[in-house]
Amino acid sequence: MTTEAGIVRPPAGAQAVRRALDVLHCFHDNGPDLSASDLARRLGLSTSTAHRLARTLLGAGFLEQDAGTARYRLGPAMTELGRLSYHQRGLHLAAPELSDLAERTGATADLALRSGPHVVVVAGGSVTPKAGLRRPLHSTAPGKVLLAWPRAGGVGPRSLPPLYASTERTAVEPAVLAAELERVREAGYALDDGESAHGVRTVAVPVLERAGHARFALALRGAPALITDERLDRYLAQARATARALEVLLLAPAERRGLDEGA
Repeated sequence: MTTEAGIVRPPAGAQAVRRALDVLHCFHDNGPDLSASDLARRLGLSTSTAHRLARTLLGAGFLEQDAGTARYRLGPAMTELGRLSYHQRGLHLAAPELSDLAERTGATADLALRSGPHVVVVAGGSVTPKAGLRRPLHSTAPGKVLLAWPRAGGVGPRSLPPLYASTERTAVEPAVLAAELERVREAGYALDDGESAHGVRTVAVPVLERAGHARFALALRGAPALITDERLDRYLAQARATARALEVLLLAPAERRGLDEGA
């Protein structure tokens, strides 16, 4: 909505929707169940406002509440939507390819996509009940791939919030990150050598759309003793072969038919 003075205002109810989404985002870290007061502290809201938002989401099935502690967790509606998105994106088809890649290399194979300033692992060996799935884009190999080959209409590294260091190796200067992304584009892969966590080395390649944008990032993660400089080319060859297979496998059925008809 635009006023006569030219000021753009959000539509009615937009703030309530934004706050409800913020409540759901509080559960990203896969931590313990949260009370209304926990939600209020995280979001800077009054406890009564957080309580009303949580009760609304509870009624819609997006949250559920433990009867004994009155604490909240993600509800069945989130599970349903998550499973639908997982299958709509074809990620169930990627799982066997990732398992095969992990078996051939001895590394953990993951598939990730971008969500705002984070990279989110959506399939692969890192998807476990206790593992957090979100990492900062700037300090991870798959994150740097997604920044180096942004999707159409996507925003680049300038849109990121202030960069912070996960380890002493993390690049936190925008100019340093920009230079690293240029190197990634030229080399065709990204490397995280202890930038996101000590004792972990990750190499990632893009899973490209037909227009040349990265739909996903494919990553191989392991100890530095496993992914050595001498073995890097072999790991890259294996990862790129799987990425090429996924570029076709993860297309929508109509897009795959278009490829067959054009052959």
